[in-house]
Amino acid sequence: MGVFLQTLFVGLRLGSVYALIALGYTMVYGIIRLINFAHGDFIMVGGYTLIFTVPLMTAAGLPAWLAVVIAIAVCALVGVGVELVAYRPVRRKGTGMTALITAVAMSLFLENLAQAIPAIGPNPIIASQLFAPGGFRVAGVTLDFVTIYTIAVSAAVMLLLYVFTQKTRMGRAMRCVSEDKSAAVLMGISVNRTVLTTFAVGSGLSAVAALMYVAQYPKVYTTMGSLLGLKAFVAAVAGGIGLIPGAMLGGLVIGLVESFTTSYISSSLTDAVVFLILIAVLLIKPAGILGKNVGEKV
Repeated sequence: MGVFLQTLFVGLRLGSVYALIALGYTMVYGIIRLINFAHGDFIMVGGYTLIFTVPLMTAAGLPAWLAVVIAIAVCALVGVGVELVAYRPVRRKGTGMTALITAVAMSLFLENLAQAIPAIGPNPIIASQLFAPGGFRVAGVTLDFVTIYTIAVSAAVMLLLYVFTQKTRMGRAMRCVSEDKSAAVLMGISVNRTVLTTFAVGSGLSAVAALMYVAQYPKVYTTMGSLLGLKAFVAAVAGGIGLIPGAMLGGLVIGLVESFTTSYISSSLTDAVVFLILIAVLLIKPAGILGKNVGEKV
């Protein structure tokens, strides 16, 4: 029972991180139908920002986790910059394939750019403690505070994001652009401003994911976002990419599958099982668990 509960807690914590990252994928894909493979590297940007700003927070007598505010701003600026410099020109003149290739290129560019910065380099950097240690005992197993915070933050972000997209003026503009860009323009909606806001929000979410991930795994390196981003993409597809609740559900499913595979099967098969889920979803229900298969009328 103890092993089961410990595995469950780890799966929920990891799944919540995947959900936060998948929400960023969902935001961008829902608006411009682009799989932003550079999104995982925004987590790396957030992680390094935390590394360098946490000492400033502690020196000022503030909680270390407040560094996430600066990380959100930095990640949002990087996301907006990537959209302006790389994605917008491609969206104007390119195709869906060129946009996808550009996303992969931006991912590699960010990773290599980080390695070229002298203060970062190719070697991992150990992060400071972000939250106070401790937890609760549940059936003989410790449920630590970081796990509780991660699950709570993920749920709160999903709720706030859902309210934002449903109730605010900008959220309604995002949904209009997602449905029909031409009609949105006729209604006076600025598509470019809406896309920029989407990138800013989605990229800012990656900083929150970086905070919760680094709090549990206190090590930051230039390629940390690659596999995290891919698994979050699998989570977004499994839950229903473009759907906010789908991103949350998919993240939890992938996190639990990964945790239970590690504990009860083999840690060496964990990644294989995750990507087998992607293949299975694409074969059985391409729209995802919460998505609806819509036939195209000819």
